[in-house]
Amino acid sequence: MSAASRAPLRSNRTTRAIERTRRARRSAALTAALAASALLVSACGSGGTSGGGGNTNFVTGTDGVATVAQGKRTPAPDLSGRTIAGKTLDVADYKGEVVVLNVWGSWCNPCRAEAKYFAKVSKAYAGKGVQFVGINTRDTSTGAALAFEKDWGITYPSLYDPTGKLLLRFKKGTLNPQAIPSTLILDRDGKIAARSLSALSEERLLKMLKPVVAEK
Repeated sequence: MSAASRAPLRSNRTTRAIERTRRARRSAALTAALAASALLVSACGSGGTSGGGGNTNFVTGTDGVATVAQGKRTPAPDLSGRTIAGKTLDVADYKGEVVVLNVWGSWCNPCRAEAKYFAKVSKAYAGKGVQFVGINTRDTSTGAALAFEKDWGITYPSLYDPTGKLLLRFKKGTLNPQAIPSTLILDRDGKIAARSLSALSEERLLKMLKPVVAEK
């Protein structure tokens, strides 16, 4: 076979290899997107299910709030990155304080319904060893999220997580956020103590928060 006739064969093999690489990349991207979609399947709902399964160690009350006893809790995953205000934040830096972690989106009606309660309670507990942190998700830009915070008087920081990557870090079978809005209470050791998968009233938010604040 002449060199001239071999050249097209080499070209064809190179083209096929490039196409296989492209297909593999598209498949990986699709898998990640499907995982994020599965996590947020209950997005922007007024209620949710406890989920988990197996030996989860948590108990869900009639009010939909799931709790875990001290000594049986699992640590929250790494939750760090840029806030919607463009600053760097790491939830681990708040170890030693109780953290109220609220997953929200400016597009979410139940998030709007609970926002005034989060603004009020966060200010009432300022300087009392409690830190509120939001995780803003599925907002395609920070502009709408910043406007949401201004409208509702929210002054605590929110991590910007438009594709849900931070939410995917929670291990299956733990008190992971499975809906928008979701609220988690982290104890002073950075472990997940309580979770709600629905919008909270001031009363329900305080019912979640106060027992963890009272822990020694």
